[in-house]
Amino acid sequence: MLTYEMIKELCKQKGVTVTGTEKELGFARGSLCKINTSKPSMEKVQKLADYFDVSVNYLMTGKENEGDKYYLNDDTAAMAQKLFENKDLKVLFDAAQDATPEDLKTTYDMLMALKRKERGDNDTGC
Repeated sequence: MLTYEMIKELCKQKGVTVTGTEKELGFARGSLCKINTSKPSMEKVQKLADYFDVSVNYLMTGKENEGDKYYLNDDTAAMAQKLFENKDLKVLFDAAQDATPEDLKTTYDMLMALKRKERGDNDTGC
């Protein structure tokens, strides 16, 4: 069962306060302190699970089942976290969703050329 102690521990692991978590998630101040005596909505539980990067099952039972992982693998989870944290990457990702394969290749080639320029590697391979 979701408990205040579990929330405090997850906050500690994430390096945040319970009050800060409430504010970040748009919850009323003190609402997480009352979690032991009130039944939170599934929406609230899901927000907490997403925020702490755990499954709802983990919040409710304290156990994480392999089948409950949100992402297929750790690489996918890491990429999703980078997109979440970096708005510029998110804009690029969103724009790429509607791009043609040719536009994606052109963009990729431009990015690789910029990376080579940064490294001082101006060899074009010709």
